[in-house]
Amino acid sequence: MEQDAHPLFSLSSLGFGLSTPSTKPLPPPPPCVEVHLSEVSSPHTQVDLTRAHVQVSEPLDSLLESIVINDELTLLKGRVNTGDVFGMSNSDLVPGKYEGGLKLWEGSVDLVNCLYSEVRDGRLSLAGRRVLELGCGHGLPGIYACLQGAAVVHFQDFNAEVLKCLTILNVKSNLTKEQSQSESTSLDMANSEIKVNPSTKVQFFSGDWSEVHHLLFHGGDDKDQGGTRVSAEQDQYTGYDVILMAETVYSLSSLGDLYGLIKKCLNHHNGVVYMAGKKHYFGVGGGTRQFIHMVNDDGVMLGSLLSEVADGSSNVREIWKLSFKSA
Repeated sequence: MEQDAHPLFSLSSLGFGLSTPSTKPLPPPPPCVEVHLSEVSSPHTQVDLTRAHVQVSEPLDSLLESIVINDELTLLKGRVNTGDVFGMSNSDLVPGKYEGGLKLWEGSVDLVNCLYSEVRDGRLSLAGRRVLELGCGHGLPGIYACLQGAAVVHFQDFNAEVLKCLTILNVKSNLTKEQSQSESTSLDMANSEIKVNPSTKVQFFSGDWSEVHHLLFHGGDDKDQGGTRVSAEQDQYTGYDVILMAETVYSLSSLGDLYGLIKKCLNHHNGVVYMAGKKHYFGVGGGTRQFIHMVNDDGVMLGSLLSEVADGSSNVREIWKLSFKSA
């Protein structure tokens, strides 16, 4: 069935503000797990994706479409039907069960475009950095970090199914696209990581923001939280150098967990956060301004507005850059 004729979605397309909020308690969040390459799946194809080695093939290519970021950058994204993965309507978002990761949100493209400009103009270098994309879905911002030579890129989404059926395939498709056309690119499905080049490591993690920090890198001021360490004797190099997130601030109820996760995982010395989202999400209470208000009240981090998009296609969209205040 043909779908995604218009690949970008806004929350208004999901009917927020029109339905009566449920009074039922949310189900417990799914367990926090690392999703390995051997768990990748596709509802579209009979290609065996669990073999020891798999090549990106023409049947998979036919399920991809190009997303033009700007005149110089085009990325690929898969087309995955929400009904095939979750057994629900494509327009549904079910709090506590499915958080919209199969949709390509407008803020994701905004964020990639912003990162492109930041790198081009010398304000940001992703080469050799440790990068985390929160609420990744399609993972386009994290994929751009891979293409820019980041040392580590971790993709996190609430739903493991999104990572298995979409994110991993998008990562593979975009990274193998960069390889020489004469090379046969093979990915080792027996390992838990993709090696884009000898200095790049890509991994995938699912779970709720209140708990997933146990699987991720931690900032230098968070020594007692456990998690994956990179250099115990060099605290200033722990945590993520860059955290990316697009359209993650739509739900007022989850902003505290999101902000808490950022403070746990961001490098406390020179880490930066790039956040893209709508200024206000009508009907659900969230928005970039609500999040920035929380940050300002906390007094630990600083935020600066990088850009504003008011193209009439949706609510006003913004991109913010955040970092810890200097000691």
